[in-house]
Amino acid sequence: MAGGRDRDPLVVGRVVGDVLDPFVRTTNIRVSYGARTVSNGCELKPSMVTNQPRSRTRGDVLREPSATMGIHRFVFVLFQQMGRQTVYAPGWRQNFNTRDFAELYNLGPPVAAVYFNCQREAGSGGRRMYPN
Repeated sequence: MAGGRDRDPLVVGRVVGDVLDPFVRTTNIRVSYGARTVSNGCELKPSMVTNQPRSRTRGDVLREPSATMGIHRFVFVLFQQMGRQTVYAPGWRQNFNTRDFAELYNLGPPVAAVYFNCQREAGSGGRRMYPN
């Protein structure tokens, strides 16, 4: 299966390696933003799964990247929790370490992940220059 892993977008995009250790995808994850949707391409159809999860996570605020920082990679990782527990958001995002987060909360390996790259559009804010 090495040939298939070489074409895996998470491997090609260096998410596996930089952010995550290799893992086996066992579920579907889909992220929608604006009119676009990114999916991990899981081939299982809902009718093929006997115990379908009934969880929906929503949110409408993603921090915009700093205008001077170039291209950003947003990585969404789904972990299966072994039981109910409270997971606290870290107080910072800079240099966030997914492996440390998973270890802190005893989450085990991911069950799904998806990512996309983005960059601020010209004229969408950022530093303002005012004449003297």
